[in-house]
Amino acid sequence: MSITRRETCCLLAALFPMAAGLEALAAEDSSLPSATFPFDKLPTHVSNNAEIRPVLKGKLATGESLELHETTLPPGGAPHGAHHHLHSEMWLIREGTVELTIKGASHLLGPGSVGFVHSNEEHGIKNIGTSPATYFVVAVGPGAGS
Repeated sequence: MSITRRETCCLLAALFPMAAGLEALAAEDSSLPSATFPFDKLPTHVSNNAEIRPVLKGKLATGESLELHETTLPPGGAPHGAHHHLHSEMWLIREGTVELTIKGASHLLGPGSVGFVHSNEEHGIKNIGTSPATYFVVAVGPGAGS
């Protein structure tokens, strides 16, 4: 099947409004922008015995919800009891020793260690050391950060 020059011009004319619509969608992108987060500029608040430093919260360009914060727990401290939720979580331990419980199994994590929990798995974290424990929490998926 061949296409005439006239038909080609009509097709191109029909594509221009579609292209403009795609450009408008790109301009309305509400995903998290590229950014830096200097530590000394991050606000802190205390909740349930934990000092929390929110870093970022929003949607990725690919649609997933993302939330990142740093938590510091005093010796013996826990931010909350064991729980579960729809999003997945990851802990990046910076200082101290924590006990991460996943589905009832305890895991000891120290500086440089990483823990991960799958969506809807019960988990909890507690500082079992004698000094403060500091870690980053990365939450990804539905409800992250809410």
